[in-house]
Amino acid sequence: MEDGNGFSGDVVSAADVVGFITDAEEDSSIKAIVIDINSPGGSAVASDEIAEAVKQSSKPTVAFIHEIGTSGAYWVASATDTVIAHEMSITGSIGVLSSYLELSGLMEKYGVSYERLVAGKYKDMGTPFKELTQEERKLLQQKLDKIHDVFITEVADNRGLSKAQVKSIATGEFFLGDEAQKYGLIDIMGGQKELEQHLNSLGITTIEYVHYAQEATLLDVLNQLGSSFFFSVGQGIGTEIKEQPLIVT
Repeated sequence: MEDGNGFSGDVVSAADVVGFITDAEEDSSIKAIVIDINSPGGSAVASDEIAEAVKQSSKPTVAFIHEIGTSGAYWVASATDTVIAHEMSITGSIGVLSSYLELSGLMEKYGVSYERLVAGKYKDMGTPFKELTQEERKLLQQKLDKIHDVFITEVADNRGLSKAQVKSIATGEFFLGDEAQKYGLIDIMGGQKELEQHLNSLGITTIEYVHYAQEATLLDVLNQLGSSFFFSVGQGIGTEIKEQPLIVT
């Protein structure tokens, strides 16, 4: 799952990534699945769907975190059998974010009013055209806290940690590789060399990489050029391992 800025569901959906995992699972020549991660994460639902597909795989699974594997991307990583990250990789950031620009003060300054017409008193909760009421703020916070609790529970279960252990570090803070290892969030600190040593330890002596990724269309490219702000889990799912020689073009 790679992209320097994160990635958008317009490029690849969670269903695509789950499909890649399923394809690798059904290919008898694939000996292990490496989830190649360089992402700030994104949707909780997409993260959970991909993580569940990883956990259902009967083959060894490895998360290989490059520069960044945080939030939803770490959720996915935690579901693998082994997590590898560089000592300067950014990992963790176990938290939930919901934010928006609130423009009511600016509108008032320029004499622009918000005419409120709703059926259902919370229907426009979170609109940028008015301030949240205390009741609305409390309600939204409850929703975020619930998602956060699910995130904590999943990481605890996936990593064999207690919920209290994960909760104590689930402040949204990100951790470098050595810190992540200390807290039990990763297993091995290193790069490509350590990844291949781990694969060797699984009995995979001849390593050839097969990449599963959705081919970008012209529209995908134009969409990316038009925006520098993407958040979603899963553009391309990295590397699968084959025992026999394979030419990758």
